Amino acid sequence: FPNVRLYKDWRELLEKEGDKIDSVNVSTPDHMHGSIGMSAMAMGKHIYGQKPLARTIHETRAMTELARAKGVVSQMGIQISSSFTERFAVKMVQDGLIGKIKEVHTFSSKTWGEMKPIPKREDPVPATLDWDMWLGVAQKRPYLKGYYHPKNWRKRRDFGTGTLGDMGCHMFSGWHRALALTAPLSVISRGPAASIENWALNELVEYIYPGTEYTADKTVKVTWYDGAFTLPKDVLAMVDGKQPDQGSIYIGTEGAILAQHCSTPLLFPRKKFKGFRYPKLKPRKHYTEFVNACLHGKKASAHFDYAGPLTESVLLGTLATCFPNQGLEWDAAGMKFKNSKEATALVKSTFRKGWEVKGL
Repeated sequence: FPNVRLYKDWRELLEKEGDKIDSVNVSTPDHMHGSIGMSAMAMGKHIYGQKPLARTIHETRAMTELARAKGVVSQMGIQISSSFTERFAVKMVQDGLIGKIKEVHTFSSKTWGEMKPIPKREDPVPATLDWDMWLGVAQKRPYLKGYYHPKNWRKRRDFGTGTLGDMGCHMFSGWHRALALTAPLSVISRGPAASIENWALNELVEYIYPGTEYTADKTVKVTWYDGAFTLPKDVLAMVDGKQPDQGSIYIGTEGAILAQHCSTPLLFPRKKFKGFRYPKLKPRKHYTEFVNACLHGKKASAHFDYAGPLTESVLLGTLATCFPNQGLEWDAAGMKFKNSKEATALVKSTFRKGWEVKGL
């Protein structure tokens, strides 16, 4: 929308120009996704929401339910889910090329975390930055040069969701769709603890999901690694022994798939799959698909009924890093942990006074 950055308050924009706006693209720090998205959908606007869908599980669930209730077109910004690379992996798994899936390992070398405490200082706010507006729903605090803005907010618990939240929706999308997964049964963090202010620098999180027609057992384990954590040697040995920068490894009863992020998936053992020809898939552009869905009233591929549960799974992992080595049992319907009131308390956050949004 022309000159949208000139408006101090997105609510003012929607109120003044709402009749001219068909859809809203929410591309902000994670802590503002829910409030802007909910405000737009409440007015019946179609919505393209960046990943993760919101900063908390509660906000994510609310966005999913409101999109459904309002009947708006929705799409989450996991562009890789529309690319041939991810869609190849999904079809290869669902066609049974490597048999039933026994486990999945998914990883990113990014390091959106911080182990040091917050600095005890206050810096002058640049004339080009509206600090109060940038804080938005978050509680007031001193401006610290380079600490929050422009990119390091991803490391901060009040604003971002760490490496797992930043890249998880991209990495999880392939196997979440390929295995037709629902909500996890449990989650446990094996890495260092997140601090009060910041996410952990390195994360290792294990999920247990209910099994599906594509899994070997009644449950399936998925393990996330980021930062300095590397995959077990026996897992890497199944895919020629090298760990790429980012991606996923599917281990099946009859082989393995290495799905590097944004690269064509590879089948192992190589000798067994020599001469394999990739399936023919119709091209799909993520942004164009959303626009066409708005124009013709169709569902986009990463609509919120898919993207919402996917995001919730990701955020369960970030939340688990606050309680290392504690197995957390998840009640998806009740949106709570069966065995931890402390963890359940982090499912929802409190907005700053004056920034409250209906439904959150």
